[in-house]
Amino acid sequence: MPRKVTLFTGQWADLKLEDLCKKAKEFGYDGLELACWGDHFEVDKALSDDTYCARKRELLEKYDLQVFAISNHLVGQAVLDTIDARHKSILPPYVWGDGTPEKVNERAIEEMKNTARAAKKLGVGVVNGFTGSSIWPFIYDFPPTPKSMIDAGFQLLADRWNPILDVFQECGVKFALEVHPTEIAFDIYSAERALAALDNREEFGFNFDPSHLIWQGVDPVEFIRAFPNRIYHVHMKDAKVTLNGKTGILTSHLSFGDARRGWDFRSVGRGGVQFEEIIRALNTCKYQGPLSIEWEDSGMNREHGARESCQYVKNIDFAPSDRAFDAAFAD
Repeated sequence: MPRKVTLFTGQWADLKLEDLCKKAKEFGYDGLELACWGDHFEVDKALSDDTYCARKRELLEKYDLQVFAISNHLVGQAVLDTIDARHKSILPPYVWGDGTPEKVNERAIEEMKNTARAAKKLGVGVVNGFTGSSIWPFIYDFPPTPKSMIDAGFQLLADRWNPILDVFQECGVKFALEVHPTEIAFDIYSAERALAALDNREEFGFNFDPSHLIWQGVDPVEFIRAFPNRIYHVHMKDAKVTLNGKTGILTSHLSFGDARRGWDFRSVGRGGVQFEEIIRALNTCKYQGPLSIEWEDSGMNREHGARESCQYVKNIDFAPSDRAFDAAFAD
């Protein structure tokens, strides 16, 4: 049975949810992965208004769209980060408050707990998001970083996220970290260490997104093979490495979309990700959740890209074989 193809709404939060529902249905999507910003899914309203989640589901059903996950990347980022002025633009005002760093961390922790509660009320079993990282600024080991500082970063993960994950456990909801630069886990080895820091508790897994791995030189298929039981959600997103002797992987402080960058995101199927190999790996680990398109391409009209990406993913997905191809020759 084909997996459902959904659209992550995070890059469409400038639109009202109903307007996006109309477009998504027209583009051919089976559902939406609701971002917890804009009016798409508001955690505080989900908990304070007993009709809120039912009304969201009624709206989706009006357009024959399903929902399997919600995503709160922006608040999750503020759990482990050392807070600075940049965070104000991504956080709800009631989480930012007066901007005192420690208080922002505390409010972000409570909001992530509430996100689990809101997901339960909506009736979804996965919350995608970020963790942030207190040690990402130490990624290049100069000045030399004592091992104790890195150890402290993973201990902070345990200290701040275990209480959050306790609420996820109570609610029967899983948290899926999108392994990503600036997070505590950004590749295979850091993901292994994050799991170990959390004692491999089942509430914590991954939102697999190949676009954040391929430009680092990490094979996305190897990530699936490393964590076959921890792939709780999947983003279909592409990227292209464009090194030409002048460009660099560290991107020279150039914004997304700048042609001088050494890599950039591309519309699904137009970058370097080998999606057929990903489908085969997902089949091997028996992943049956949605394939959620996170559409980002600074060089393409987003409506064209969203429509094209939906059809591409539906074409590339396939069920695993239920018999050996040479079964006719068996005894």
